[in-house]
Amino acid sequence: MRNSRADQADNRRAELLEATRRIVLERGLANTRVADIAKAVNVSGGLIHYHFATKDELITAMLRATLDIENAALDEVVNAPTAAVARLDRVLHYYIPESRSDQSWLLWLDVWNTALREPAVREIASQVEQTWLYALERVIRDGVAAEEFVCPDPAGAAERIDAMLDGLVIRYTLHPNVLSQERLLEHARMAAAREVGVDPEALSQAGSAASR
Repeated sequence: MRNSRADQADNRRAELLEATRRIVLERGLANTRVADIAKAVNVSGGLIHYHFATKDELITAMLRATLDIENAALDEVVNAPTAAVARLDRVLHYYIPESRSDQSWLLWLDVWNTALREPAVREIASQVEQTWLYALERVIRDGVAAEEFVCPDPAGAAERIDAMLDGLVIRYTLHPNVLSQERLLEHARMAAAREVGVDPEALSQAGSAASR
């Protein structure tokens, strides 16, 4: 059985990580200071450094914790006991922001920008990318094996779908009058359907049926 001191330390770390996420979303990764996080949870900077030696360690721990949570949710979609066509549509839905203020996407957009200059953040950005590529490729391979899809290159198809979605989501997030969420999903379904040899409407129908 874990002792209460260890539990308290874990709880404190979790509190600091959550506060770090809130401050990063408000100020951005580049403008977040340890002092801001300390103020948010009413503790000293020294206490934060007791749990995390540096600001970079705190930031990367927060990003990894966020990635772990999102990976677990994505795994549920990928491993759902439904047809591959339904899972592919659900993966597309999961990828697309719920709104232009979707906090997860705002965080990862900031990560991409910061990754240009920060190697530790670049490593996490790479892990995010690999996670999505694996999810897409896994579902496509399952569909090929079940003879739902026709796709000679699942890995390449996953890369193309992923890259297309990244570009569309950036446009959707930054230019509200250019691309609607409905149109974004339509583009995503069209591109994915072409890659796996199905009718785009089949994705929509399968996704709707699986969500009931």
